[in-house]
Amino acid sequence: MKHKEALRAIFEAGVQAVSPDTALLRHLSLEGDMLRADGTLWNLAGKRVYVIGAGKGAAPMAKALEDLLGERITDGVVAVKYGHGLPLDRIRLREAAHPVPDEAGVRAAGEMLNMAEKAGPKDMVIAVFTGGASALTPAPAHGITLADLQEVTSRLLTCGADINQLNAVRKHISVFSGGQLARVASPAPVLSLIVSDVVGDRLDVIASGPTAPDASTFAAAADVITSFELTDAIPPAVWEHLLQGGAGILPETPKLHDPLFSSVRNILVATNRQALEAAAGKASELGFRAEILTDSLTGEAREKAVELIRLARERADTLSPDARPLCLLAGGETTVAINGTGKGGRNQEMALAAAIELAGEPRVSALFAGTDGSDGPTDAAGGFADFESLSRMEKGESGFALSCLENNDSYNALLRGDELLVTGPTLTNVMDMSILLVSPARSPAAH
Repeated sequence: MKHKEALRAIFEAGVQAVSPDTALLRHLSLEGDMLRADGTLWNLAGKRVYVIGAGKGAAPMAKALEDLLGERITDGVVAVKYGHGLPLDRIRLREAAHPVPDEAGVRAAGEMLNMAEKAGPKDMVIAVFTGGASALTPAPAHGITLADLQEVTSRLLTCGADINQLNAVRKHISVFSGGQLARVASPAPVLSLIVSDVVGDRLDVIASGPTAPDASTFAAAADVITSFELTDAIPPAVWEHLLQGGAGILPETPKLHDPLFSSVRNILVATNRQALEAAAGKASELGFRAEILTDSLTGEAREKAVELIRLARERADTLSPDARPLCLLAGGETTVAINGTGKGGRNQEMALAAAIELAGEPRVSALFAGTDGSDGPTDAAGGFADFESLSRMEKGESGFALSCLENNDSYNALLRGDELLVTGPTLTNVMDMSILLVSPARSPAAH
């Protein structure tokens, strides 16, 4: 098996392990009218059951609930990224924009809030959330427009804000995120089934935590804006809203000891660690000695790629000629500070930086890819890199790859070298995987 084939197979095994529908059903079962979720029982007899959800993988989760609960579902709405839908029978599917929200997302969020408000103490709300839910459920606070929210989101993404920073702001200019969906649904019991797309798997950060207590504050959100020197760049209504919240004029998002959370159960059904473990299992099947380095990889994409390649080189130096090849795995989510005008995503930027670093190094090959199949505003999930990638990209044009890297144009560089990984939507999202194959021999890492 050639190195690209092995890398792809290892990646696909990781993605399959965190398929949202199968992940959800690992935690749920129905026994007559009793719904069991990780040991907790809910009697659905006579209850109205409402399903609410959002995210790139919300459609397969909704379909799994339909298959499990059937006519017990009274009504439901889930929002997915354009092109990420599936046919549903009892739950209404809405498509909206990601990562910058649009009007379709506003309407979907409004439908969900209205549905949650209808639920009474004898009913039940089941929520499903995966990565991308924050952008797909924009519900601007009073006095803030969708255009304001779009502007703030775009500026924070461009500045390289991480998911924690981005969500701290979004939660405080929204009426959906930061536990506020749970507040609207109260006193109805809420079961929330969640696929993590954030480092550390914090429930208050995943999907901006619509059913979780919020650890962030208006003051913290304002600090994010000032840390990126955006106070004069964002819409005045947003900055004024954050200041009013910090001054106590506006109500805070619900916190840990709010009694409303006594009727809320949040269950984490899939994580990056699970994907890495499945990828490691596949690597072992292919003859590699697998090692998970971390599931908390963060930082500037190109810098982290170089660090991983250098670590792989060091590990190659320790291998005897007859040793089993290694598969080094890392998961998480890096960021890109955009200084150029090119096209790409964080995984493609990692692949391009790795390709430059790997020139002339035949012992290491790598794949950097997003588990959702979508890396930045492109049709690619990520990219490959090995010792010949640079020459394939440059085709005799010395400096082309470095120029692309400096212009954040990783997509076109990788496209030219036939190094893009294109999977289409995977309908899941547990952040990214970096896979490095390390051979003891002076030949391309392969099995």
